[in-house]
Amino acid sequence: MQGAVTAAMVVCLFLTVGLNTLIKANMSKGMSNFVFVAYSNLLAFVFLLLATTIRHRNRAPTPITNSIIFRIFLISLLSVSVQTLYYIGLGYSSPTLGSTMEDLVPAYTFIIAIVSRMEKLDLKLRSCWAKSIGTVVSIVGALTVTLYKGLPMTSGLVSNDVILSSQPSKWLLGGFLLAIGTFCGSVSLVIQTWTIKDYPEELILITISTSFSVILSFITAFVAEENPKAWILKPDMKLVCIFYSAIFVMSTRSVVYAWACRKKGAVYVAMFSPLEIVIALAMGVAFLGDALYLGSMIGAAIIAVGFYGVIWGQAQEEKIVCENYEISTIISSSSSEAALLLDQSKGKSSFV
Repeated sequence: MQGAVTAAMVVCLFLTVGLNTLIKANMSKGMSNFVFVAYSNLLAFVFLLLATTIRHRNRAPTPITNSIIFRIFLISLLSVSVQTLYYIGLGYSSPTLGSTMEDLVPAYTFIIAIVSRMEKLDLKLRSCWAKSIGTVVSIVGALTVTLYKGLPMTSGLVSNDVILSSQPSKWLLGGFLLAIGTFCGSVSLVIQTWTIKDYPEELILITISTSFSVILSFITAFVAEENPKAWILKPDMKLVCIFYSAIFVMSTRSVVYAWACRKKGAVYVAMFSPLEIVIALAMGVAFLGDALYLGSMIGAAIIAVGFYGVIWGQAQEEKIVCENYEISTIISSSSSEAALLLDQSKGKSSFV
């Protein structure tokens, strides 16, 4: 199961990097961020509703409570807030700063999970040390990739942007908005893990969540987007970008993330955020002709070490749980056998 979840998460990272590339290309052509999010949520809801109908055509879904509905609404509200804050913050700052703030997702999630007692911080266990240190190491590696260039290892065709490309006051405002958006994303991840463990129906949960996101994102777009022509869709790359986002990211990735949260927890899912930078770096060098710098190679190696530490710690914890379960099963069966022998001996003695 460990390998299956990891493989699914890595595939989702490739899908996300592909979306970021499409968004970057289309935003330069004037595509509205808010309209893009609204249309993507709407199309994703249609796709998820169809998938849910097919999935449960022969089996009724598990009844859902008002408490679960409320938590799903919170997830949707946080999701739309993250999208809105990220795009506004990106407009005031730079993509580099946006990547830097995303690197803090594992730290935020780890702290929130400990405070909410979703994760236990038992420093007597090596697995806990491995997860804690691995999280910190991965963040350091991600920051290294983002902020440190070093010597160029290959010649590239694309020049990199300077981090302080806007006015200092706007840059600080952008960084503040990005930080809030990242924190909201971590809170959403923890709430989603809490919800999916109580209601293990990923497809239904994401479908309901997306329905709320459609309403919230359209309200946000109507308020924020002043150009009426931005709502007009044409058969071009912008439409392809919306379809790609709706089907492969907002639908498929969301369901996989929910499934991974149920299987492994919020911290495990958050740990893949720095790995996205490594994948984007590799794809940029391979397909876009980006230059490869020494800092990127060092940061990627640091991320790999930290990521392995967290994965190892997670595997050790699962091993301990399995061993405890086996021991309790053996003790329970032994107790049952002893009770049966005792009953048999009593029966024989009374017969004699």
